[in-house]
Amino acid sequence: MSDKELALRYGCNPHQTQARVYHKRGALPFTVLNGAPGYINLLDALNAWQLVRELRQVLDLPAAASFKHVSPAGAAVAVPLSAPLARACFVADLELSPLATAYARARGADRVSSYGDWIALSDPVDEPTARLIGREVSDGVIAPGYAPAALAILSRKKGGKYHVVEVDPVYTPSDTERRHVFGITLEQQRNAHLASAQDLANVVTQRRDLPAAATRDLLVALIALKYTQSNSVCLAVDGQVIGMGAGQQSRIHCTRLAATKADTWYLRQHPAVLDLRFRRGLRRPDRDNAIDQYLLDELTPAEEHVWRKSFRVVPQRLSVDEKQAWLRGLTGVALGSDAFIPFRDNIDRAARSGVKYVVHTGGSLRDDDVAAAADEYGMVMAVSGVRLFHH
Repeated sequence: MSDKELALRYGCNPHQTQARVYHKRGALPFTVLNGAPGYINLLDALNAWQLVRELRQVLDLPAAASFKHVSPAGAAVAVPLSAPLARACFVADLELSPLATAYARARGADRVSSYGDWIALSDPVDEPTARLIGREVSDGVIAPGYAPAALAILSRKKGGKYHVVEVDPVYTPSDTERRHVFGITLEQQRNAHLASAQDLANVVTQRRDLPAAATRDLLVALIALKYTQSNSVCLAVDGQVIGMGAGQQSRIHCTRLAATKADTWYLRQHPAVLDLRFRRGLRRPDRDNAIDQYLLDELTPAEEHVWRKSFRVVPQRLSVDEKQAWLRGLTGVALGSDAFIPFRDNIDRAARSGVKYVVHTGGSLRDDDVAAAADEYGMVMAVSGVRLFHH
């Protein structure tokens, strides 16, 4: 095939055998350096690349995303890791470059969901980042370049079948995008809105101060939401997504999902979790699953029986009170919503997960009620006026 077209193994499902990717305007803006990515791989890769490119452009920091099923499980910029977070992300034994730090954070947002992810990186991949990717279970990576040593490491992954894609960093898509549904073509102007501090200028609460870190985290949330299947709500702190509630029909369910994931992210840093003594040889994904189950309030007898086999010493489970006490340390969290927040119940739930800064589109009949709820919790709330639906 020409450089304008690439044959794919199949489409979304194996029985959809006729599948390809092509570009009518010229050569494809990416090159497959290793492996043979499929239809869903490329949907994840191209959406994830746009996300990290915009994080890099807006915040001027190396950025990474961990994508699953056309939504980010995690996304982050290169903010140094605390010692507990490095342990929770299983990277305390590594020397991390800024780019590797960004991916450690992105992967660490929701390690269970990131299993088998597609990775996007804003900068050329260096050897430390490749070594980190090499020991995680993932499907492929897209980046604007690869150091020779990094490409060699990645090309050996999965017995040489790991998907490595190099994207043209200066490629700009057409202003018009089209998709086909049921044999019918839909066309729209591409969403070229780039999140900025201007989206946070209209503050509607009594508290109005937005520290630089909060501004950064709200922008991380907005950029991640732009490439998340809507409805969606995102919680972010320290330059990374810590909870993404994606693709829900109800906004409160988005908020509950995002906040629950954020709670789990923070609980993974509890000393009792960091000191768990796993059975020798237990693989990293199995450790993630064991931690996830450890943090549940209860297991069925069958689940308990299987779970106990993960440990050399079966741990004492954290009580509800112990978990709630630890979660009170989670604060300064930013929340972004891809559309307006319709009811105050979203604010009530967000407050329990340390949210202090909020940005949403506005335009609801109950905007005043939602702002009043934010005032009750001492939050700063901005109304952007920009909806970020993505389908």
